[in-house]
Amino acid sequence: MLIASEPDTHAADATLMVVPWHDPVVDALGYDVRSAYVELFWLNVLGPTATWTLRRLVSGLDTYPLGYELDLSETAGMLGLAYSAGTSNSFIRALQRCAMFGMSQPVPGGLAVRRRVPPVAARHLARMPERLRALHPQWQVRTYSADDLERGLAIAEAMVAAGDDPDLVERQLMAVGVSPAAAIEAAAMALDGRRGAA
Repeated sequence: MLIASEPDTHAADATLMVVPWHDPVVDALGYDVRSAYVELFWLNVLGPTATWTLRRLVSGLDTYPLGYELDLSETAGMLGLAYSAGTSNSFIRALQRCAMFGMSQPVPGGLAVRRRVPPVAARHLARMPERLRALHPQWQVRTYSADDLERGLAIAEAMVAAGDDPDLVERQLMAVGVSPAAAIEAAAMALDGRRGAA
């Protein structure tokens, strides 16, 4: 159970229920937790430990979309982090950072986690290196040409059909010159098509 933004970490409670955080606005306009956007912009805010922790929490929701019980010690170990009862360890601090920056929130009996994250706030962007600040406007563009989307979708569908890791699809599309907005949409469409066929 969570109190404020701190998990209850008594030795008897070595697990935590993780459920999806449904936010229609962010779900529609946000970025997948495993996207290049998160690596470029949210990593700078959350830090690497909280970013990897968030990704691991969302990976569990891919398998169990309605929620699952997270073994705190096991998960910390899989991330190469220490875990012990109490709040004085790197894994619990990572969970707290996720809550502090709005990536998760306490709910009765557990933690609700965003599958998609909002754009980085201007106050966070202002503290980033100049190169990231200059790059960010490209990610805010929500329009793209039909040709860009069609090209991205053809590549994404081929990658998904070939069994490529879904987490790499969006990144590879951008690497071959597909705009971020078209890459995000094409990757989502290809992955949704795969899920619909399964």
